[in-house]
Amino acid sequence: MRKAFVIASTLLLVAFALQFVFAAVGAFTKPAGDGAYALHSVTGTAIIPVLTLLTTLFAALAKAPGRLIGLAILPLGLVVLQALIAMLANASTDASGTSTALGLTIGGLHALNGIIAVHVVVAVQQAARKLTAPAPADAAPVAVREGEPA
Repeated sequence: MRKAFVIASTLLLVAFALQFVFAAVGAFTKPAGDGAYALHSVTGTAIIPVLTLLTTLFAALAKAPGRLIGLAILPLGLVVLQALIAMLANASTDASGTSTALGLTIGGLHALNGIIAVHVVVAVQQAARKLTAPAPADAAPVAVREGEPA
């Protein structure tokens, strides 16, 4: 299960990296129609949530520490926050539908939250890899008596 945890967390990291590429594709598509951000939207609303759930499941099955399991599910909350930020930014336009300073500021938080999410996924992926690393040859085994905390 630990290898599955590494694979899922790596795929999640790749999906987040592609998210930035897809955002750039949307930003540079001319003319920018309704479909300019389609890949970005699908990745953010479907692929990343599914990969986050799989990563969390494999973390639990790999008997990862509770904090790591919690960290593994955190990107799902950040994706929900992303959607809320995007909705707020889009709703913060003037009567003619033109962007406002407030809307652009809120939109900037969308990018910042994405960067935070990537850092979380990098931490999860690194911790997953650490779990699969073999113990050093010179490490002394730790004896644990029954009934004592490990």
